[in-house]
This record gives sequence, structure tokens and C-alpha cells, in this order.
Amino acid sequence: MLKTSRRAAKRPLAVAALAAATLALTACAPTDEADSADDTSSETSSETPAAEECTPDTMETVADGTLTIATDDPAYEPWFVDNDPTNGEGYESAVAYAIAEQLGYTAEQVTWVKVPFNKVVQPGPKDFDFDINQVSITEARRKAVDFSSGYYDVVQTVITNAGSSIDGATSVADLADAKLGAQVGTTSYTAITEQIRPSEDPAVFDTNDQAVQALKNGQIDGIVVDLPTAYFMTAVQLDDGVIVGQLPLPEGETEQFGAVLGKDSPLTDCVSRAVDTLREDGVLDQIGQEWLAQQGAPELS
Repeated sequence: MLKTSRRAAKRPLAVAALAAATLALTACAPTDEADSADDTSSETSSETPAAEECTPDTMETVADGTLTIATDDPAYEPWFVDNDPTNGEGYESAVAYAIAEQLGYTAEQVTWVKVPFNKVVQPGPKDFDFDINQVSITEARRKAVDFSSGYYDVVQTVITNAGSSIDGATSVADLADAKLGAQVGTTSYTAITEQIRPSEDPAVFDTNDQAVQALKNGQIDGIVVDLPTAYFMTAVQLDDGVIVGQLPLPEGETEQFGAVLGKDSPLTDCVSRAVDTLREDGVLDQIGQEWLAQQGAPELS
């Protein structure tokens, strides 16, 4: 059962709650531009570890008896709340503590560290046991790091300002002449170049905050981000923001966020086992309903 003692009363991200938020929100975590999420299924060992092999007494963690979890700073809503991953609030903070509980760690045995995204996905030793920070699972990244099973299925979404040239678009074809933008190196950018394929080159931004400002300034017609980010941007960061719609999944494949571990980490199978159990038991759905549930965005044909 999902532990709730670390979390305050539920604060589902309905529009009213979002309007009170003050933090900016990242899009789905960057991926290598040359590599779209063309194979997002997690690849773990063919042998599932036994429960007794995945306990604080048996796992080789960075610090004995402690599970060290990393994320970036700032940590944005709806994935985290108040830039404080330790409070158990927000989708990824709640998932992280749920994984820890599956592995036998109490909340007091979890330590958080701040690690920039680029350092997380680079090869080399890690000073954390796993990182959770909207990192899309891709084959290019697997060459440098390990991934757990996917804990969140990503849908790319187009947002704009009310009354813009693409407000009311119902198909991908309706976006053909749009000037769209996305954060550099993200799967959102890949969705523009490989799925939408507009006649104008997409605008590229170092951060989503810059993309939002460009949309406010009329420099672009719309932004592509993952769906939870789209809800936040349109409700909080934009005065007249609207969701145009969700992009179809490319060739029926699902992009997923996964926990990141060092290459060939002895913990990879255990963390994947924990995530799989949370999915099978409906806990991931429960956490999603609490922190990500929103009115549906239309699907673009």
C-alpha cells in the first residue's frame, strides 16, 4: 500500500490549484536529438530478483542503509511541490517514496541530492542510487546509463494562446504552417520535427520558461510539451493559454519516463521490480490521479 504519512492532504492539480502555483515547469526531460524515443520499453534482466535480494540489508547502495535519490534543482510542479522533493508531494516525489517503500526503506532512510540533468545521463560513476526527473527512456541513453521500468507514459501536447492561428486546430495537418517551439534536445522537439513537420523550422529554447516568454511575445504560435506540463503552463504561466491537443503516439509506441541508474548498476533490477509492482498494484495510477489528473485534452487526428 502506498505510504501517505509523508504527504500532506491531497492537492490534485486541478486548474484552481494550478493557478496558485508559482514555479515554472520543465517539459519532458531532454533526449539526444538524433535519437527519438523509438524504443521506450525498459530492458532489464530476464531474471526478476527475489524479494530477499532487494532489501536495505542486501542492496549495494551509495550509503549503507540509505537510499540516495537524485533530482534536478529546481524541481518543478506537478512532479514536485514547493521545490522540495523530501515532502513526498508531487507525482515523482510520491513515486520515489513508493519505490523506496517497496524496497524496504522508510521515509527517514531516504536521502535526496541535487544533480543537474546533463550529469545524470552522462556516463561515469554516480553519487546516487537512482535519479527521478522526467528522463525519457531511449536507446541512445542506454549506452551510458541504466533505466528502470517506465513509471510514466508520456503524451506530447501542443499549447498556444487563445485566439492564435492554431487555436481550434483538430489535426496535425492543421499545424503545418505554425511556428512551434520546444526545449532544446527534448522529445518534445523531436515530436515537432518528426511528427508535425511544419513548414517553418521550430524555435529551440534552453528552458521552457524561455519558450513561454516567446509565446507571450508572439514570436511563436505554440509550444510542444508533455501533457502535465501543458496543463501547468496553460493554467499558471500563460494568461490566455489553451491546450490545442495531444499528438498521436508515434507508430503506436509509448514514450516513458524511467528512473536513471549508473550503467550496470546492481540496483537496476530491484528498482525495476519495485516499479513493476507499483504499476501492477495500481499504485502508479493512484499517484497519477492524485497529482496529474486533469480534464482531458483532445487528441489531434
